[in-house]
Amino acid sequence: MCNRYAPPRPDDVVQRWRARQWTANYPPGPVFPRTPGPFIRAVRDSPEPERELVVGQWGLVPWFAKSRTLRFSTNNARFEGIEGKASFKQLWARGQRCIIPAQWFDEPCWETGGNVWWRFRRADGDPWGLAGLWNTWVDKATGELVESYTMLTLNADDHPLMSRMHKPDPKLPADQQDKRSVVPIEPADVDPWLFGTVEQATALVKLAPQEDFDAAPAS
Repeated sequence: MCNRYAPPRPDDVVQRWRARQWTANYPPGPVFPRTPGPFIRAVRDSPEPERELVVGQWGLVPWFAKSRTLRFSTNNARFEGIEGKASFKQLWARGQRCIIPAQWFDEPCWETGGNVWWRFRRADGDPWGLAGLWNTWVDKATGELVESYTMLTLNADDHPLMSRMHKPDPKLPADQQDKRSVVPIEPADVDPWLFGTVEQATALVKLAPQEDFDAAPAS
């Protein structure tokens, strides 16, 4: 589960992901749940495959929400069983997938007995493109359109690096902790992720190998 990350600059995102920009710039610095951040999605109703950079709330507002402020967390979405989860199943079935650009993201490590934040960058120095889902929610009282998104996560119990993150649950066996990791989408897979079928997208949901990470305790 990720609760803090930093996106690249808007110009860098537009250039790297070949996305057109139609909303206001996002503020610099880290993004936290329920604050604005950038994501890249397919341009709706376009006859050609086009990408656009959108700014929305990190914390997806589902279609059934009464307000944009929810009592439960939706900044991360477990991929396993996503087709049966009320907040996300329609978006997954309709192909409302997005790329979340991140220069780095942080995760907590509890190996010392206390929370030590680790920072995760790509070993090649490029930004991450993390898998997500997006939604446009309409406030029935005001007519306001609220853009929002969530970051997909996948079980990482067998991953040599990501399995070390997060506080262990003493009630669960060591090999059944359900440690979570974000899901990177490689540059060559961006079009299949944004424009492909559900089956094509499903094949891309996997963990990055350990050698892709430049990870260490955050200074």
